[in-house]
Amino acid sequence: MTDLCPILLSDEHVARIAPIDGPLHNPAWRLLEDEDLDRLADMLTAGRTGPVPIFAYGSLIWNPGFAVQSERRATALGWHRRFSISLDHFRGSPDQPGLMLALASGGSCDGLLLDIREGTERESLRAILRRELVAHELAANARWIQVQTEAGLQDALTFYADPIDTPTADLSIEDQARRLARAAGAAGSGAEYLLRTVRGLAQLGIHDPYIWQLQHLVAQQIEADTAQHHHHPTAF
Repeated sequence: MTDLCPILLSDEHVARIAPIDGPLHNPAWRLLEDEDLDRLADMLTAGRTGPVPIFAYGSLIWNPGFAVQSERRATALGWHRRFSISLDHFRGSPDQPGLMLALASGGSCDGLLLDIREGTERESLRAILRRELVAHELAANARWIQVQTEAGLQDALTFYADPIDTPTADLSIEDQARRLARAAGAAGSGAEYLLRTVRGLAQLGIHDPYIWQLQHLVAQQIEADTAQHHHHPTAF
């Protein structure tokens, strides 16, 4: 597939964003322990047989963090990508809040279906749920959705489809770009997360017009911010 819109955002852009120290999680959260994760996994997979399929649309594409038995392209029906989760930690700070990717109702979303390797269900589900849901306060953000694959329709487990009990921000794409161009936290910057997602999608031959427009705007915003900083040196 010829990509008509090259990736403008680069490692060099990402390097211009100053790292920021801060908490990985909201300090008030009650983190999920192993027994909580196992209980949640049992509840989510009750009555289902065969490999557990995970629908990846963002960071799980480029960093699954669990044992994958097989992977294939899939389209989530009735969902689309949107940077809508507001962050004052992780990849953001109270002074410069960031954004994380979620799924929003409507449209469709091309991604990757990852089957958990059989025999590793307990540890793999622990790893996924600890990473994605983190705390009791976020534990409602796993759900089964319908996806279309070459083999037909099937259910898949995904995370943050219409986020629940999560601070969200309904911003224009320009405002999303401004946040992603400036926010960073203990886990890195929003621009880095976007760049890795863009590259992950490109490797799969997935062209999401929204994500491509967003990375273009973020690159331009970082360049504009850098130019402005150089024009206004700090007075000593």
